[in-house]
Amino acid sequence: MTRATVRSAPGKLFVAGEYAVLEPGSPAVLVSVDREVTVGVTPADDDLVIVSDLSDEVVRLSRTASGFPVNAEPRHVISAVEAVDALLSEWGLALPRIRLSIRSGLHSGGVKFGLGSSGAVTVATIDAVLAHCGVSLCTEERFRLALLASARIDPRASGGDLAASTWGGWILYRAPDRAVVLELVHDKGVRHALEAPWPGFEVRRLESPRELTMAVGWTGRPASTSDRVSSGSVRGWRGGAAHGEFVRCSDACVIALADALERGDDHTVLKEIRFARRLLAHVDAQAGLGIFTDGLVAMCDAAEAAGGAGKPSGAGGGDCGIALLEPEDNALGRLRARWHAAGVVPLPIHAAATERTHAGDR
Repeated sequence: MTRATVRSAPGKLFVAGEYAVLEPGSPAVLVSVDREVTVGVTPADDDLVIVSDLSDEVVRLSRTASGFPVNAEPRHVISAVEAVDALLSEWGLALPRIRLSIRSGLHSGGVKFGLGSSGAVTVATIDAVLAHCGVSLCTEERFRLALLASARIDPRASGGDLAASTWGGWILYRAPDRAVVLELVHDKGVRHALEAPWPGFEVRRLESPRELTMAVGWTGRPASTSDRVSSGSVRGWRGGAAHGEFVRCSDACVIALADALERGDDHTVLKEIRFARRLLAHVDAQAGLGIFTDGLVAMCDAAEAAGGAGKPSGAGGGDCGIALLEPEDNALGRLRARWHAAGVVPLPIHAAATERTHAGDR
């Protein structure tokens, strides 16, 4: 039996900085979770074969001189393979025919929870294909290659999910200017883009909260981050005076949150999470972005009633929310009871360990 090269990448939750992080250099805090996407690579008879537990169909693709079919799915997986292929080509190497076997722990019954499945599958695919080809890149280079793959599909995406899936744990992330990054690739190639300075880009590991308990609730309503970010209301809001003020306030909140995490100041962590919620609620009411659903409002209110802090995680409109609670007697139980009453589903999800380990080759 042919040995498979297997790599995994965790999903993520935005803790603070949503929407503002779309602007190059504006920070966000994210945390990776203990749910993963796993990708196994083996040799194949076709150019690319993709088997996923999210689909009953086996995807078989042939490559032409211009690459794989433009509208083929799953796009993020194919773009990740193409990014590796482009790098190999610059080294004078050929991408072998491969079969990708994908398993996702970020879905249930085919329904996504908003844990960054697109980012996780991009990172895991790139890691697995590189390893299968015998190519070793450092952590930042692998992230950069993943961002190139993602930006080819949607340059508006911040890449925060990719960073959380690559580094793991709690991180502060600032997105690069994706237009500049894509220009680097176009003008000087992938290898140069992996090494050149990226304006605005930063990733920094953070300490986890000292004693706070993290809880994750799902509204039962899936939402698409790319659809929300590209909506007409968001496009009309970005670039205006209200947007500029929002970004300034968000940046200050995220920096204060990151500093509090580094100091082990749980009180300030809760304070900044509450402020981040109010900031999102203000801009939602002001610009009609559709961030808060009834479920997300109930989820956040329940967290505060239990003595903690809660907010939407990500672009909103559904999906998940995050809550942080003081280590009080039965605070988590009270929160879950309120969530159940509001129709919010508590998810058995925890922060992942900072150091990622490979699943190994088997």
